[in-house]
Amino acid sequence: MKSRLVIRAGVALAGVALLAACSGPTGTNSQTTQNNSTPATGDLKVAVITHGTAGDAFWSVVKVGAEDAGKQLGVGVTYNSDGDPGAQAKLIDNAVSQKVGGIVVSMANPDALKTSIENAVKAGIPVITINSGSAKSAEFGAMAHVGQEESIAGEEAGKKLKAAGKTKLLCVIHEAGNTGLNQRCDGARTGFGGPVENLQVDISNPTDIEARIKAKLQSDTAVDGVLALNPQVAVNAASAIKGAGSKAQVATFDLNADVVTSIKAGEVLFAVDQQQYQQGYLPIVMLKLFKDNANTLGGGKPVLTGPGFVDKSNVDKVAEYAKNGKR
Repeated sequence: MKSRLVIRAGVALAGVALLAACSGPTGTNSQTTQNNSTPATGDLKVAVITHGTAGDAFWSVVKVGAEDAGKQLGVGVTYNSDGDPGAQAKLIDNAVSQKVGGIVVSMANPDALKTSIENAVKAGIPVITINSGSAKSAEFGAMAHVGQEESIAGEEAGKKLKAAGKTKLLCVIHEAGNTGLNQRCDGARTGFGGPVENLQVDISNPTDIEARIKAKLQSDTAVDGVLALNPQVAVNAASAIKGAGSKAQVATFDLNADVVTSIKAGEVLFAVDQQQYQQGYLPIVMLKLFKDNANTLGGGKPVLTGPGFVDKSNVDKVAEYAKNGKR
């Protein structure tokens, strides 16, 4: 019950932010706003810096969200990403040296980014963390965190898999050192209440991902559920299940067009949807409101964008938005 209350609170806060995006301060674009008012002048520049890899479908949606908010509010948004924590820290340092008006950063490896984020805060640049690293966000001086609580999302996923009759799970971790992924598996273990085994794979090698999952299913026929933590891995897992002749079923974190298709086909039970478009969009709104009106959101707690769940009951509706890169 506690987790549901937290989730509802996060959704409510997200709703407030979205309303602010529609009716709050306007920016510096040359076009008039929808209500035909004259845009306010301003020069807010925001650097969005994530740990996503090039071409990753998940992070492309985050990027679209940030850029959409920037266009609508007249905020200059630059997006950069690097999966290497040291390189990501340098991107933050570069943004500080450029004296941007705000920084949005994901923290898959918080400790590696600590000094860079604290230096940004010392320089008077408001920082909003997104997606991962919420436990260290306030400690590092960030004004808010936007995302889902991974342990809560994992726990809810574990409960759904248990309700689906699964008895042994394989939780596939695709990025070494990403604390959020381990939190997802730990949460799933709590919610599932049965045996959950972790399997480490490399997201950059899809062929090896499929081979490793297939080998595990062949060696341990008791595994009847595979929890992927990434859409690409989910597709690889579904293929591995077919290759192994296993009766296991896949569930996954996060959503893309392939997962939508797989849910429709019955190859994926459900997707845990953290609505990453909002993780790009809402921080731009929050930084704009902070600059123009000294507003803050969250009250020191994360602004939650998930978990939501996409399954056969609602996949057709969500699919409409996945086509335009916003889900």
